[in-house]
Order: sequence, then structure tokens, then C-alpha cells
Amino acid sequence: MCSVGDSFGVELEGGMESHKYLCNHCSKMFKGIGTNLKCPKCFSKDIKCVE
Repeated sequence: MCSVGDSFGVELEGGMESHKYLCNHCSKMFKGIGTNLKCPKCFSKDIKCVE
């Protein structure tokens, strides 16, 4: 699954939940699922989970 720009609502089966993340580089807040995430604004991998 790929999303560019703003997030959108998707219901997932199997108990996977999205988490909120904050980019330490540009301060963008976004939701993500899985591992190996990066900021959708600046593509930095320097992010932290805030939820």
C-alpha cells in the first residue's frame, strides 16, 4: 500500500493497527503501519512513534 500526501482511512484485517509518528527532521505527524517507515513529507527515516 502506498500513500502520497495526506493519510486516508483503511480498515485492515488481522489486527494490524496504524500508529502515529513524528518526523524528527521536519516535524510532520503521520500514521504508519509496519517497519521501515519514512516521513511522507521529507522521506527521512528519523521518526518516532508518539502513540
